[in-house]
Amino acid sequence: MADGSVVTTFDPYAVRAQFPILSRQVNGRPLVYLDNAASAQKPRAVIDALTATMEGGYANVHRGLHTLSNEATEAFEQAREIVARFLNAESPEQVVWTKGGTEAINLVANGLGLQIQPGDEIIVSEMEHHSNIVPWHLLRERRGAVIRWIPVRDDGSLDMAAYADLLGPKTRMVAVTHMSNVLGTINPVAEISRLAHAAGAQVLIDGCQGAVHATPDVQAIDCDFYVLTGHKLFGPTGIGALYGKAEALEALPPYQGGGEMIETVEQDRVTYAKPPHRFEAGTPPILEAIGLGVALKWLAQYDRAAVQAHEHALYQHAVDRLRGQNWLRILGQAEGKGAILTFAVEGAHAHDVAQIMDRYGVAVRAGLHCAEPLAKRMGVTSSTRASFALYNTVEDADAFVDALIKARNFFV
Repeated sequence: MADGSVVTTFDPYAVRAQFPILSRQVNGRPLVYLDNAASAQKPRAVIDALTATMEGGYANVHRGLHTLSNEATEAFEQAREIVARFLNAESPEQVVWTKGGTEAINLVANGLGLQIQPGDEIIVSEMEHHSNIVPWHLLRERRGAVIRWIPVRDDGSLDMAAYADLLGPKTRMVAVTHMSNVLGTINPVAEISRLAHAAGAQVLIDGCQGAVHATPDVQAIDCDFYVLTGHKLFGPTGIGALYGKAEALEALPPYQGGGEMIETVEQDRVTYAKPPHRFEAGTPPILEAIGLGVALKWLAQYDRAAVQAHEHALYQHAVDRLRGQNWLRILGQAEGKGAILTFAVEGAHAHDVAQIMDRYGVAVRAGLHCAEPLAKRMGVTSSTRASFALYNTVEDADAFVDALIKARNFFV
């Protein structure tokens, strides 16, 4: 709300009314948007803020002395402060702007790579998104790092006993998702951090899903790094953030070179700015950062627990309606999971299922979901995913189930 108060009685229909795209039709039917784990829609507040900035408040930041530049710089840095509060970071200087979660992970991996020796170990889980796998593979290829894998149990939970056994004197980094983009599993990230630190390793948490559907308190988690992406948080694309403990950021070398990230440049030497600007070479994503700040400010008006309860109720409603369907396999049923429903339909390819559901206005995702090792672990070549957000309703959940049953009947 405008005064910063929190709405304690959650009304998804009032929320839904703030998203212009949700009033459109697809294939002659009302849009049922359940592809939120890939990218969320944008509320009117974000759309209007971007338009207002482009129309009346745009300039480059930090180096200008004129009024427009000062105004843009203030809005840009206020957005950094909003992200810091959202993550419960100690300081805005611990928040680095990136173009998304993928770049944030690459920034850390690139810096860590200069310290990696052959045989040093990086621990990831079998449920990671490719963006939290491939950067570490680059260190395997280029620096001789060894990747160790935390197993996923049949229910989609991490095998924490196996994780504890993987930790050792060669472990340099533990990189684990806060919440799986396929299974919906919410991992015990504070315990993961505690065990890693006891072994002398750093911890990076991929919060691209967890920042939306869990509780991204970086001080409680005690991670060294936490990454998020704006487009899943109802903000623009092309913007994300890396949180780092002050000493962890200070130890990282620059990721890219250019303007803004330097203190001095001479013919025979260069000195670098302190974090976060050390990692923000060139003109930053100004509009996108401001838009993300507005999105997080908008989101903060809703009680997180109430939103999580609403999303889970939609997930459970869909699962209950599908109970007993022996042609359906749901992937990931760990206790306390988030509102992601990924499934395989017997005798049908996920792409075909998704395309048929689209005929009924239901937008879902199909394929490997950028998590190929997890698909192999779960024994599927593809799957279909419905992911719920705060603007979805019970009518959306019912439309999803109805469309899924019609899609399955097509193959019978």
